[in-house]
Amino acid sequence: MRMHLWFETEEGVLFGLGRLQMLKSVEEHGSLKGAAEALGMSYRGAWGKIKVTEELIGQKLIERDSNRRAGYRLTPFGKVLARSYDQWYREVEAFALSKGNEFLPFYLNCYE
Repeated sequence: MRMHLWFETEEGVLFGLGRLQMLKSVEEHGSLKGAAEALGMSYRGAWGKIKVTEELIGQKLIERDSNRRAGYRLTPFGKVLARSYDQWYREVEAFALSKGNEFLPFYLNCYE
């Protein structure tokens, strides 16, 4: 079982699992281009999603890495958001899984 949970406003998606994966990928690859490619997205698509979230939240999520010409890294806020959302998501998913197994007539199992 995998739950699909995200936050959205009237303007669109604020943050969800896809944005979390994008931030984790930027952290892993050290570039937005590498992160986008690893997730099967275009650079423009990835950049657009990050920008929408930054505008809706009012905080930068990524910044240029001054040690790398084309690199990006998470801002301190981006790191906190990624860590906090990941923890929240896992706890909500575990609760939903246990409640699903309590109420539904079949067994649910979580996967990564």
